[in-house]
Amino acid sequence: MQNAITEIVIVGGGTAGWITAGLLAAEHNVDNGVLAHSPKLNITLIESPDVATIGVGEGTWPSMRSTLSKIGIDENEFIRRCDASFKQGSRFIHWRRDPASHNAQVGNPAQSDSYLHPFSLPHGHQELDLCPFWLSHADQVSFAEAVSSQEVLTQLGLAPKSISSAQYHFQNNYGYHLNAGKFSQLLTEHCTQKLGISHIRDHVSHIVNHDNGDIAKLVTLENGEISGQLFIDCSGTKSLLLGEHLHVPFLCQKAVLFNDTALAVQVPYSGDGSPIASCTHSTAQQNGWIWDIGLPTRKGVGYVYSSSHTNDADAERTLFTYLGDAATIDKLQPRKLSFNPGYRAKCWQNNCIAIGMAAGFIEPLEASALALIEWTASTLAQQLPPNRQVMDTIAARVNDRYQLHWQQIIDFLKLHYVISQREVDGYWRDHRDNQSIPDSLQAKLELWRYQVPSQYDISYKEALFPAASFQYVLYGMGFQTQLPTHVKPSMQQLAQQLFNDNQQRTQALSKSLPSNRALLEKVAQYGFPKL
Repeated sequence: MQNAITEIVIVGGGTAGWITAGLLAAEHNVDNGVLAHSPKLNITLIESPDVATIGVGEGTWPSMRSTLSKIGIDENEFIRRCDASFKQGSRFIHWRRDPASHNAQVGNPAQSDSYLHPFSLPHGHQELDLCPFWLSHADQVSFAEAVSSQEVLTQLGLAPKSISSAQYHFQNNYGYHLNAGKFSQLLTEHCTQKLGISHIRDHVSHIVNHDNGDIAKLVTLENGEISGQLFIDCSGTKSLLLGEHLHVPFLCQKAVLFNDTALAVQVPYSGDGSPIASCTHSTAQQNGWIWDIGLPTRKGVGYVYSSSHTNDADAERTLFTYLGDAATIDKLQPRKLSFNPGYRAKCWQNNCIAIGMAAGFIEPLEASALALIEWTASTLAQQLPPNRQVMDTIAARVNDRYQLHWQQIIDFLKLHYVISQREVDGYWRDHRDNQSIPDSLQAKLELWRYQVPSQYDISYKEALFPAASFQYVLYGMGFQTQLPTHVKPSMQQLAQQLFNDNQQRTQALSKSLPSNRALLEKVAQYGFPKL
């Protein structure tokens, strides 16, 4: 029980497995970028030789920059190797109301049917929450444009930084769009060649327990028995260790968030110099929504929908209608992905922790799945139990936070649907059925009619979504909050100054920043300077 945890076995590769391996090695086996001669942890990753990763998770959060830096991956190499581009947030199109009934008034943000959830927090957020001061100007300027430069920059297709910026530094906060298959390959090479991770391609035939229910070893077809003290389940939706073997219950969320199927396709650009969007485009459809992600060499497009509201043939027609002429290029064949929206009741049981889809998956909206992988892997690396005796204490703490994260993710994703005014389609009306809305979200929506979302609405530290994210979505969708009854003149003056500062900053960046494609071409040729 008191033996130090030194033997770690990861089941499953892909992004979840390799990010976990990389963060563990970087935290415990590397000093100043150099692998120790006698590493503290022996990390073995077992990957099935014939089970392909899902490979369509092509959007990240800004947190990926610190993850890559921590692991020791050069940003220039990452961008070049993974066909990566810069992502400054997500733009939501037609989520607010039915397109056929949309009578937009040019220049009136209150009538707009497109809004951005940017990655940058509101300008001056450490000094003042600008949201209450924006409410009286809602018919003149959108919330995102009033408090962030990224609304304008993404409309112009501009990058978040210039080529003179150091690696992972920025003028505006950013994540990435990337080729998931190439990303997994880069992580594999980096972890095995530079971080000392042992890589075994084999099938796990069965699992052997200790008397106390802990996993003792895995038996593989070709490599025999592989023992460990801590086992990490990154086996995807199969959830081989946590779900199938340890029988941790799965909590299905289809009654709250209906989507369970996606059709994904890779679309070539019409020309070599086609613009590359610097945000994800999420366009609402009759029975779901379409993601549209721009990479340097192609676009990744997919229709996420509810099989209870439409069938595959109609879904494919919806996708091809969206693609237009591009649907006939190279006779595109969509790849169908089915998933059961939900999560395991806990991510850590005995000496096994699940990370990624083995722990749960809801839907691709807002790219929360990859962010949760980063959180779980980073938490494990930083709070790695020193021995088995105290593992259950740490596991309980991680499970508590894991459950809070899932509750917030579900509330935040559901928010996008609940406040939509789309009326024609049953899918959108069903999302507003009170029976499908969590009590926690219903209570907040009632509160937000009288005061804007704030940090007091979030019950724990280091939540995945800050109050600003709820503000961006809520007011991007046209939600109405009562104007504050009293505003101190000094606070009003500070707010006006911050609004003006943001406007000036936006104008300056609009003139100085390159387009997304232009910056990527410079990265390919020159690269960002190192720190």
